[in-house]
Amino acid sequence: MYLIGLRQTPGPRTYHLNVSDSLQVTLSTLASDEGRPESELIPELLNAGLNQYTSNERLWKKWETLSPREKDVAALVCLGYTNREIGARLNISSETVKDRLERALKKFNLTKRTELRTLLSIWDFSEWEHQQ
Repeated sequence: MYLIGLRQTPGPRTYHLNVSDSLQVTLSTLASDEGRPESELIPELLNAGLNQYTSNERLWKKWETLSPREKDVAALVCLGYTNREIGARLNISSETVKDRLERALKKFNLTKRTELRTLLSIWDFSEWEHQQ
């Protein structure tokens, strides 16, 4: 940017964050615990937070592309049910469960039910436990 005239000075940019007192205390404590300067931790923490935020947004958008039945099957898979158990709960055949699961996996660009369980492990699917 400097070389093409879009920045006045070469070298890395410096950013200043206005943070709450509690956030500053947390940052200071973390820096102290890790034996690193706060200025070194801030970019890493910001990057991790942004990655988690955008990851959750992308997951939610993919979840919203699932049909209602695909959501039911995916949720029950995440709760640890087998295809046979899911079929019994939803009054559909195991083959239909398999088909709906394959469609859901494809929408998440996955190939295995364990990958889906891992990907969505932070989500709460307990609502599906009580549905008939």
